[in-house]
Amino acid sequence: MSGTLASALVAVGLVALVARRRSVAVGLVTVQALLLAGVAMAEAGSADDAGAAVALAVRGFALAALFLAIVARTREARPVRAGITPFARAGIAIVLALAFIWLVPPIGLDAAQSERATLALVAFGAVIVATRRATMHQLLGIVMVENGLVLGAIALPGGASLAIELGVALDLALIALVAVVFHERIFAEFGSGDTTALESLRD
Repeated sequence: MSGTLASALVAVGLVALVARRRSVAVGLVTVQALLLAGVAMAEAGSADDAGAAVALAVRGFALAALFLAIVARTREARPVRAGITPFARAGIAIVLALAFIWLVPPIGLDAAQSERATLALVAFGAVIVATRRATMHQLLGIVMVENGLVLGAIALPGGASLAIELGVALDLALIALVAVVFHERIFAEFGSGDTTALESLRD
């Protein structure tokens, strides 16, 4: 994988991390997923590899359609503000990514830039989950972590098998469906996807 493409994946992830609108964040994470599918197709060396790339593309489009439908169904009366500013969030994400790159030993990918991009996407997704209050943004953080793992699978010498890619796609689809149900229940109960509303619950 070229350093330019790896940098583009990380840049898209960073912009998604600071995006305020849910629809914009969904679009950016979808672009990231489709870039990964394009990389997988470009590097496909067999029918199985091409099938894995198609599975990634289908996963990207399916999740985008699901998330945009949920955004349309659960309009927020006011934006769900994070407890931390976008610039501070970006700073934390960059520091965490650099810490991962420094502390994690080589993981055997085809190039150093692929390893750095993989760790950066995992760090960015973790920061989104930890710092955003909106359930949809938290779900997108999980997807970004998974995009990082997909990048790592693509960058393995020889690539990942179709079975692995399909298994990952299925696992993510199940996580997404559970998270969507969770989001809709919160919205139905509190009229907002703000997870801080759960603090009002008591036994």
